[in-house]
Amino acid sequence: MRSSRRTTLRTAAVVTGVAAVLALPVGSAFADSPAVPKPGVRGYVTAVKLADGSVAKIYKIDDNHFEADIFAGPTKLDTLVGKGWAATYGQSNGLHVVLQPNGTVTSWVEGGQEPKPAAKPEVKKESSVRIGMPDGRIAKLVDGPNGERVEISTPDGSARGTIDLKRPSTRNGGWTYKLAQDGKRVKFVVIDGKGGGNSWVYDFNGRLIERYTVDGAK
Repeated sequence: MRSSRRTTLRTAAVVTGVAAVLALPVGSAFADSPAVPKPGVRGYVTAVKLADGSVAKIYKIDDNHFEADIFAGPTKLDTLVGKGWAATYGQSNGLHVVLQPNGTVTSWVEGGQEPKPAAKPEVKKESSVRIGMPDGRIAKLVDGPNGERVEISTPDGSARGTIDLKRPSTRNGGWTYKLAQDGKRVKFVVIDGKGGGNSWVYDFNGRLIERYTVDGAK
């Protein structure tokens, strides 16, 4: 049995910040409107509690088509239909609801603050520093989005190898270069294999933070 109290939700496709409101006739519910397609298969996704305590039940029709049934208790108030790339907006009795193209729902109550879009994750920028090593070669210590790496070269720019946490060690001319994980910090270690094993340890700011001398080494 239908409730005698009918609630009309106005919907709009939000395109580049401009809402085109599709106002329904007085006394007509969105669910009864021919503007709402009747899909053959509705796959239930989840239920979301809205800002005023009502609930949106989300259904997936296909990758570019989601629908949200809005319920106040057992009473279905309306349906938002999202197809394509644009978000769909609806409001009723001070409640504002937005159905995004990926099926997520946000809501707020009239007079409240409209939720801001989620901030994009900050992308770590790449930084680097060059140091002169005890063997006369140059090490470029790079810290970037893909982690730490060290590019080894001669003073004239000839490449001698690159190491990272997936390939943490290399040898060249009797010297060993390696990365060592120390908790969250990564260290760059230079070992003099020809001279008996003396070693130098650098952080990724290029600072010499440790030095080890082997007894009897040159």
